Amino acid sequence: MSVFFEQLVKRASEHKKTIVLPEGSDNRTIEAAAKILELGCTKLVLLGDVQQISAALTEKGADPSKLQIIDPKKDPKRGEFAHVFYELRKDKGMTLDQAAHTLNDEIYLGTMLVKLGHADGLVAGACHSSADTIRPALQIIKPLYGLRTISSTFFMCMGEKTYMFSDCALIQNPTSSQLCDIAIETIKTAFLFGIKPRVALLSYSTKGSGSGEGVDKVARAADRVKERAFALFGAAVPVDGELQFDAAFVPSVARLKCPGSPLAGNANVFIFPDLEAGNICYKAVQRLAGAEAFGPVMQGLTRPVNDLSRGCSSHDIVAAAAITAIQATA
Repeated sequence: MSVFFEQLVKRASEHKKTIVLPEGSDNRTIEAAAKILELGCTKLVLLGDVQQISAALTEKGADPSKLQIIDPKKDPKRGEFAHVFYELRKDKGMTLDQAAHTLNDEIYLGTMLVKLGHADGLVAGACHSSADTIRPALQIIKPLYGLRTISSTFFMCMGEKTYMFSDCALIQNPTSSQLCDIAIETIKTAFLFGIKPRVALLSYSTKGSGSGEGVDKVARAADRVKERAFALFGAAVPVDGELQFDAAFVPSVARLKCPGSPLAGNANVFIFPDLEAGNICYKAVQRLAGAEAFGPVMQGLTRPVNDLSRGCSSHDIVAAAAITAIQATA
């Protein structure tokens, strides 16, 4: 268990935010809920069949009365929620009947609980695709005012060290402007979680050693990130790019390839040039190096909603709930 996970639980326990776990019928969710109750790090709302979930929690040694269980098909607030959802989506052609029917889906109902302040955040994806988890958030929660790019990051934990990889889950081929947004939001997330960011925008080239459209995109993004980061955070955030991974991470390589880099081979936040590179890399580090990978952590929504890998464990769900609770304090 990483030091980072222990810190998550401690910080979340200080605030006791209410987190919705819509996939109440999934055994990993039940196991996670039992552990969260034991740790006392968040309050919980589980969605699904009340009797089934209560029995499953009791079997795990947890007290169902210590959390709230809502059946999406029987919730008395559904009428109110349907009207709100209809108002949000009527310009897109949604009818009131369609809104009511959509709220049979536990992810949509859970997202409405967050929207209307009945909960502080949501974690799902154990048995739903990323699209099915994220779509309701984009339709209901909405991005932060003025933000153009919703992105994600992973916390990659190895013992006492924590790194951040972005974006490994959402944007397939970001423009230089989107890469800049991803980097800035990741910096904000780093500070929220007590990480002092040292940001590398990655490429197959280091300072012009390679050429091509991809290199130019990352170099332009790095210039923008430097300007915006300095305006927002002053000199507290070193940023560099375009860099190959070894030049960003290994001091001896940095001295050879980019001797003037402010990172000096000590980056801890890595911005990948596209989704393919980021997703492959985080999974490789997780499986080959044994890193704990917590995420994808969504960035840029007005209220926190976080996705899970369908290969997640109950431990991953506990971590995601604690992360979401900390995001809800921002």
